[in-house]
Amino acid sequence: MKLTEDQLILVDENDTEVGVMGKLETHQKGVLHRAFSIIAKNSKNEIMLQKRALTKYHSGGLWTNTCCGHPRVGEDIFVATNRRLGEEMGFGCFLKEVLQFTYKAKLDNELTEHEFLHVFVGEYNQQPVLNPEEASDFKWMSFSDIESDIEKNGDKYTFWFKILVKKIKKQNIF
Repeated sequence: MKLTEDQLILVDENDTEVGVMGKLETHQKGVLHRAFSIIAKNSKNEIMLQKRALTKYHSGGLWTNTCCGHPRVGEDIFVATNRRLGEEMGFGCFLKEVLQFTYKAKLDNELTEHEFLHVFVGEYNQQPVLNPEEASDFKWMSFSDIESDIEKNGDKYTFWFKILVKKIKKQNIF
């Protein structure tokens, strides 16, 4: 059990730090904060998706990109991405930042996600070792299959991942 709540880095629209706030309060108030999303792809250009654990404080049981997280106060975002990838999925890989954008979305549990999102891509060709507190399942899917499934079953995916898929397509990243 955690004794202290994670502190998130609050930012402005240019990703300049403007303060810190507890994770839950940040999401209750919908304050803009720094975050990252990781997409691991394999040599077949398939993307590893994770199914969020049902016990997550929001979006539990939904499919999403390989890993998400927030850098800690004073932590370099590149260090944070590999830390979180290891914590959630049990592996690390070389990551390259490919995209940045902001979004705001109402979530379940009366929470609002308002993130300045840094998107990283890396290659990985093995099986992950899932942390059951973070992810309950994983699967590899082609980008076109992801697009098709989101169109048919959008309610099974996280809000941010649906935005991310559109941005990836527009930027021709995959």
